[in-house]
Amino acid sequence: MEILSFDIEGKFAHFRKYYANNTAFSFGLPPRTTIMGIIAAAMGLEKDSYYEDFCSEKIRIGISILSPIKKSFHRLNFLMIKGVADFRGKQKHIQTPFEVLSGIDPKTDMVRYRIFIAPNFNGTTVFDKIKSVFEKQKFYYSPTLGTANFIAQIKNITNYRERDFVTKSVNNEYIILDSACLSKNVQDISFEKANEYRFNMLEEELMPADFLADGNRELKKMNRVLFTTGGVPLKIKLINNVYILEKNNQIQTIQFLD
Repeated sequence: MEILSFDIEGKFAHFRKYYANNTAFSFGLPPRTTIMGIIAAAMGLEKDSYYEDFCSEKIRIGISILSPIKKSFHRLNFLMIKGVADFRGKQKHIQTPFEVLSGIDPKTDMVRYRIFIAPNFNGTTVFDKIKSVFEKQKFYYSPTLGTANFIAQIKNITNYRERDFVTKSVNNEYIILDSACLSKNVQDISFEKANEYRFNMLEEELMPADFLADGNRELKKMNRVLFTTGGVPLKIKLINNVYILEKNNQIQTIQFLD
């Protein structure tokens, strides 16, 4: 097995919560389905055509938050649409609260994530296509962080071969975890270092993971995901496998969001 990783960063991000109605709330990190879209856009795949190829049974995806993020609300003026003619702005505007992710200081800080991709079962062919596009760094569409206006950059593309990582089976033991993980795998969290591990840095979200392969964006699978918003690894007691990656003088311990 190989693991491909890349960093994606931008000034702002917004990953709309699917259940939000009048207010556009945002997840703290891109859901698995959003990462599928980022990869598909880079490859130039047609909209809604990649759900089966990138599903959890074929492609494994993990994610880390690399720098602290914060959320803030802004009000956007949208057109009030009640008919076809309203697209020309004849009706009044309506203000909608919109949640934006940014660095702690938006003037200087960036929103940065690290994405991990690996093949799962019969997904080797699809993984090889993804790896080929990212290693050449010739992307069909420009990457974004959730919305078309939040342009992003892809950096630090790294390929981990079998000699570059170790698979470790953990069973109810503490480890230092650098990535987000599934809540069902968590047995306990240690907050020994009060200055680093604060409860307000932890978030748990129910996030979309897979779509049905019908092109209608109908959810097939949901994941309950635990992560920190401070870019700080957690001392956490887990079950299931973790992957210890070591390359370029950097060691990372991750789990995939299977």
